[in-house]
Amino acid sequence: MAALLAGWALLAVALADSRLIAGPGQVAGWIAGHPGLVARSLAVTLGNAAAGFLAGNLAALLLAGLALVWPRLSGLVTGLALVVFCLPLIATGPILRVLLGPGAGPQIVLAALAVYYTTLIPLLTGLRATPSGWLDLVHSYGRGRWSELVHVRARAALPYLFAGLQIAAPAAFLGAMVGEFTGAERGMGVLTIRFLRAMDVPALWAIALLAAAVSMAVYAGIGLIGRLTLRDRPPVILAPPRAAVAGGWREAAQAGLVVLAVLALWWGAMELAGLNAFFAKRPRDVAEALFWAPDAAQMRAALLAALAETAVFLLPGYLAGLALGAGLAMALVLAPGLAAVVMPVAVALRSIPIVTTAPLVVLFLGRGAAGTITLVAVMVFFPTLVACLHGLRQAPGQVLDVFRTYAAGSLRQLVHVRIPAMLPALFAAARMAVPAAILAVTVVEWLTTGRGLGSLMALSASVSDYDMLWAAVVVVTAISALCYAAAALVERRILAIYAPEQARR
Repeated sequence: MAALLAGWALLAVALADSRLIAGPGQVAGWIAGHPGLVARSLAVTLGNAAAGFLAGNLAALLLAGLALVWPRLSGLVTGLALVVFCLPLIATGPILRVLLGPGAGPQIVLAALAVYYTTLIPLLTGLRATPSGWLDLVHSYGRGRWSELVHVRARAALPYLFAGLQIAAPAAFLGAMVGEFTGAERGMGVLTIRFLRAMDVPALWAIALLAAAVSMAVYAGIGLIGRLTLRDRPPVILAPPRAAVAGGWREAAQAGLVVLAVLALWWGAMELAGLNAFFAKRPRDVAEALFWAPDAAQMRAALLAALAETAVFLLPGYLAGLALGAGLAMALVLAPGLAAVVMPVAVALRSIPIVTTAPLVVLFLGRGAAGTITLVAVMVFFPTLVACLHGLRQAPGQVLDVFRTYAAGSLRQLVHVRIPAMLPALFAAARMAVPAAILAVTVVEWLTTGRGLGSLMALSASVSDYDMLWAAVVVVTAISALCYAAAALVERRILAIYAPEQARR
């Protein structure tokens, strides 16, 4: 930590003329000069983040249990959860503010939306990471799926649950702050907008530091609880090969059912709430704007042009974030002493609102590809790092003991034991990172570049062009779902060889 503070101070001195970085002394002085403002705002945001964290993780637990107890509903449950998670915050934030009013509702909902999926995916992975012998023992006593879930799978999933909660901790604080950007009266997000407009650099760095400190404290607390709870060594997971399944028609039918459920819930929610069709568009309204309206061709052309601009930066940033997170996790396993330096920086990068960091990164790297790709990679990097670290630690202790008896070094253990054990966590992170990458690129486009789908959604909201706004939301959600499906397809092919238990239901 001392090295980080020293490096921060040196960087602030070296770039003093740019007025983009406030040193530790300036930040500490600002916090000491505004203790009441800091305490009140931090308390509001913490309360909203805690409520969202609790609600989102409870939802994840319920959805995971439902998917395991009734396997036929698994595709529908996870599909609906994915669609909700893929909704772009740039659009959903203002819509929630209109629907829920000026209170804390939007902040809590956005915090819950930011965390429930990041817990759900690792939890589902953990619930399936169960030795088949344990399940056979439960079945031999005539017990069903509920007993299997409570007595076997829940215990096996605990390590994955703690990993998901650690990923969710910074996300909840970030989601609450994003909700405050949409028109709240109090909170850290309100201060961020205020100081961005005033270009008060010490104040902005103070808010970023406080957000990082809170997230690091919660992250460390969850990690400590996990270490105290999980005393047993990871088991050797033996599972039968994946059974033959029906062709792609079943997956296509599940996808069609999810689409129908989304459309029904969308229409039903709008009608039951009696929302004005001027801003609360129904599925038919969006379809008419895209295909039947006189200006439908122009709308499609604008969406396709914006999508092409977004796609140029999305894939490189996504892949760079995955590679950096997985690579650094392996480095930390080989050199554990680096964790004291790396993890605080990683948690800070995830917890500082992208609305604050995006303008600074773009000023350093420019409005072109470098700045945008860097921000996308940062958003993908943290969940990948945490998930892969957890996966590497799930290498079976008995297998590692065998390698050590043959004097195999750390590198050989990593290649032959730890990396195969990491693959389920890596692919879970790859799926979680798809919406995060799209969120990052659209936020950068909204704030800085003035191009792509992010800029198009922000402009549509500012001029009350709700047809274009809702059409853009549909396009972004569909692209997120398709990219997620592509990652899941690669995952199924690889894990069928290295982790066949993940194919069991």
